[in-house]
Amino acid sequence: MLRARIEEHIRRHDLVEPGGEVCCLVSGGADSTCLWHALGALGYRVSALHVNHLLRGDDSTADARFCRDVLGAEVVELDGRGLGEAELRKQRYSVARDRLRATGHTASDQVETILYRLVSRGSATGMAPRRDDGVVHPLLPVWREETVAYCGAEALDFRADVSNPETKRGLIREQILPLLRELHPAADENILRALDARATLPPALADLLSSPVGSKRVDLGGGLQAVREYDRLWLERGPVDLDGEIRWGEWRIRSGLEGLKVRGWRPGDRLAGRQKKIQDVFVDAKVPRSDREAWPLVVRGDDVIAVPGIVEHPEVDVRKA
Repeated sequence: MLRARIEEHIRRHDLVEPGGEVCCLVSGGADSTCLWHALGALGYRVSALHVNHLLRGDDSTADARFCRDVLGAEVVELDGRGLGEAELRKQRYSVARDRLRATGHTASDQVETILYRLVSRGSATGMAPRRDDGVVHPLLPVWREETVAYCGAEALDFRADVSNPETKRGLIREQILPLLRELHPAADENILRALDARATLPPALADLLSSPVGSKRVDLGGGLQAVREYDRLWLERGPVDLDGEIRWGEWRIRSGLEGLKVRGWRPGDRLAGRQKKIQDVFVDAKVPRSDREAWPLVVRGDDVIAVPGIVEHPEVDVRKA
């Protein structure tokens, strides 16, 4: 069952807490409509948000109206006229950064991404289950045709984006993939399989290795994380129970309190008992953006009680190794 596969993917990669809140970034198409409905049916507390780039006149207005009236979406207008694909994507991901966001990218989008990166970068990499900015992809194990079938089975209306064929992704979808399927009917599945065959590395880890940033953390699923700081790379399990003393990168963290864990920063994290966001704590402390992914947080549940080197707690001892 489609929803069972989505749930297994979410749990395996710890994308959304059980019963947790998630904001679906919706276009009104079959993929995002399926995402919104399936996550709600799985018991997650779902909201929706639609970004209207004002690119297609009446069609854009109709898409926004559909998302608002049918999906209950908040509609944000950001003028994208004259912007390229990358700039429009950046514009979309600039909204709702204080929430856990999800998109309706599917296995079909993954295939298109692999092909585009292969010809533009020379490497067969794809989308990770979780983006660097925390946006999650719950539908990666689902094909686009399955989202259309799901909407039909659930009697869900959806919109078609008439601008898609004009994009680079649309070119791959409408012209290149049909030709590849003429070469072999299993072209899509075989391209997707290239991620697993590529040096036996998970896609997220391969992206991490090729990333130019100074410090970065990637969730590999199953509680395992890969961390890169410039020319150093190591694996960590997180969240890690703070039982006695643990080492996290250059930090040694010790506490006798029960129920504490250490993990990396997540968008939306706030200090316990306060409204201040951890992102603002980093900004005030002048922590470079490239270093924030690998910075440890001491948490109790969802509450951040200490940020080593920045925010102290009387019963948490922190030292640099």
